[in-house]
Amino acid sequence: MTERYEPPFSMTENMMNMVIEIGELTGQITAHNQLSTNPRLRRENRIKTIHSSLAIEDNTLSLGQVTAVIEGKKVLAPPQDIREVKNAYEAYERLQNLDPYSLDDLLEAHRYMMSGLIKEAGVFRSKNAGVYSGTELIHAGSPANYVPELMQSLFTWMKNSQIHLLIKSCIFHYEFEFIHPFADGNGRTGRLWHSLLLQRWQPFFAWLPVETMIHEHQEAYYEAINASNTAGECTIFVEFMLGMIKSTLEEIVTSQS
Repeated sequence: MTERYEPPFSMTENMMNMVIEIGELTGQITAHNQLSTNPRLRRENRIKTIHSSLAIEDNTLSLGQVTAVIEGKKVLAPPQDIREVKNAYEAYERLQNLDPYSLDDLLEAHRYMMSGLIKEAGVFRSKNAGVYSGTELIHAGSPANYVPELMQSLFTWMKNSQIHLLIKSCIFHYEFEFIHPFADGNGRTGRLWHSLLLQRWQPFFAWLPVETMIHEHQEAYYEAINASNTAGECTIFVEFMLGMIKSTLEEIVTSQS
């Protein structure tokens, strides 16, 4: 099963065009080199990334409060929300030392992200789980007993696939959320790993707040996931995420002009 696994999706002309456009934008950003050389800009973008990814998961802290927590200042806020920020900061700070094709490193990242928040931090869930909107079940994750094999298959596909890393990272993002391998923290860990994969293509993605663009289009983000669930393949979600990456890069290019 592991060797034959292929995530279902269709390569479209729109995808290919966006990959070309994203490549051109990355060239312009690399030429300016501001993201790699400006410590203040890198720090600001890292904080924006953490704030946005946690806000998608209903963390109540403002951008200013997230900044204060990271700077070690006292913040009047729910202790769990503060812990989420500290955990996410540690996870992102350690990200460059992790191998995007190592399942053990993924578990380690989840442990950083969810330590002190859930009992099963750093291990695959032992029970079935799903995504809810209030009391309504939106998506049922894969049965718990299948999760280790499915995740191993996904990582084996990632290692072996010759598809462009931009598209591969988006496919991973969707497949990860579809499997829903952890008891909690799937969204923030999936976005973290997507960022790590993008860094393997262009290192400056370490400082690029794609999560901020997702947060600004959160409803569309979930709609793209649900539409792909209904379609039985991730084409819609891949195109959506490529659009988010492209829009983020366009903002960076505009700010550098």
